[in-house]
Amino acid sequence: MKNFIHKLKVIFTDSAIRKRVLFVLGALVIFRALATIPIPGVDNVVLEQFFENNQFLGLLNIFSGGGLANLSIVMLGVGPFITASIIMQLMTVMSPKLKSLNTEEGETGRAKFTQYSRQLTLPLAIVQGFGFLSLLQSQGVIAGLSQAQFMLNVLLIVAGSILLMWIGELVTEYGIGNGVSIIIFAGIVAGLPATFSQLVFGFSMTQLPIYIGFTLLALAVIYAVVIMTEAERSVPITYAKQSRGGQTYGGTQSYLPLRINQAGVIPIIFALSMLLFPQMVVNMLASFNIASLEGVTNALNSFFNNQILYAGAYFALVFVFTYFYTAVTFDPDSMSKNLQRSGAFIPGIRPGNQTALYLGNIITRLTFVGAVFLGLVAVLPLAMQVMTGITALAIGGTALLIAVNVVLDLVRRLDAQISLREY
Repeated sequence: MKNFIHKLKVIFTDSAIRKRVLFVLGALVIFRALATIPIPGVDNVVLEQFFENNQFLGLLNIFSGGGLANLSIVMLGVGPFITASIIMQLMTVMSPKLKSLNTEEGETGRAKFTQYSRQLTLPLAIVQGFGFLSLLQSQGVIAGLSQAQFMLNVLLIVAGSILLMWIGELVTEYGIGNGVSIIIFAGIVAGLPATFSQLVFGFSMTQLPIYIGFTLLALAVIYAVVIMTEAERSVPITYAKQSRGGQTYGGTQSYLPLRINQAGVIPIIFALSMLLFPQMVVNMLASFNIASLEGVTNALNSFFNNQILYAGAYFALVFVFTYFYTAVTFDPDSMSKNLQRSGAFIPGIRPGNQTALYLGNIITRLTFVGAVFLGLVAVLPLAMQVMTGITALAIGGTALLIAVNVVLDLVRRLDAQISLREY
C-alpha cells in the first residue's frame, strides 16, 4: 500500500509525468466529445433496432472506441489504421526493404515505415466508410440523403478516422502508453454504464446462475491474464571482467527477462481486425444486391454465423499473430550482438550465433505457451455464448481481455517513468 501511495505521489508531484498523464486525459476528453457528434440523416429508432443482438456491430463498436453506437463522425475509429498496420507488418515478410526499415534502420526507418502505414490508412478508410454507409443506407438507418450528402458523410467519417489516428499517435509520443490501445480502452470504459444498466434492467432470477458464473469466470480470466502477462523467464547473464586504469570492472551476474506474452494485446486486436474486415466487405456487397456475388456472400455469411468455425478461425489468428508480432519485436540476433558489445554472455553458451540460437529457442517455446493461452482466453467468451445464448458475453469477454491488457501495459509504462525519475 505504501508503494502504491508513493507512486501516486510521484505521478502528481513530478511535472514531466504529470504533463504526460494530463495530455492523455485531455486527448481522451477530445475523443469522447467527437464520439458524441452524429453524422447527418441518422434514424435513431432504426439504428437501435439494427444494433440489437448484432455481434458484428458490437465488436466493430469496440474498435471505433464507442463512436459507432450513435454513428458519430469517428464511427470508423482506429480500425483503418490497425488494418493498415497489419498489412504493413505482413509486407515485411515479403519485402526485405520494408523489413530493414522497420528493424534495422533505427528511428528514421521506423518513422518512414509508420508514414507508409498512415498513407495506407486513407484509402482503407474510404473503402470501409463507403461500404459501411452503403450498408446502413440499405437498412434504412440513414435515410433522405442525396448523393452529394452521402459523399459528404463519407468524407466526414474518413476525416474523423484520420483525426483519431493522429490523436492516437500524439498520445503515444507525448503521453504514456500506446495511443491506439488507449483509445479502444476509453471506448470500452465509456460503454460500461450502458452495459451495466442493460444487465440490471434485463435481470431475471432465472438467469442468476449465469450472471454469477460469468462474474466468477471474468475474475478468473482477469487473474490469469495478469499472471501470464507478468510471467517471465529469467535467462542468467554474466559480464566479463575488464581492467581499466588499474581497476577491474565487470564479473557481475544479472539476468535477461523474457516475457511469456511478449506481444501483449496486439494479437487480439490484429485477429479481430482481420475477422471484422471480411465481414464488413461481405455486408457491403450484400447491400448492393449483386447477383454474381450472391453465392460468395452467402458462403462467407454462413461461415461467420457458424460459432465453431468462427471460434476456430479466431483462435488460429490469435495464435499466428502472437508468433508473428513476437518475431517482429524480438530479434535474437540483435539481442546477441548487444550482449556481446556490452561484454556479457550466457554461462555455458558461446557468444554470437550460438547465443542467438539459444535465445531463439527459448522465445519460441515461451511464445507457444503465451499464444495457446491467449487464443483460449479469446475464444472462451464465444464458448460461453454458445452455452448460454447471450450474445453480449462474446462482446464483453473480448472487451474485458483488451481492457485488462491495456491497463497492465499502462501500469508498466508508468512504473518505468517513475523508476526513471527516481534514478
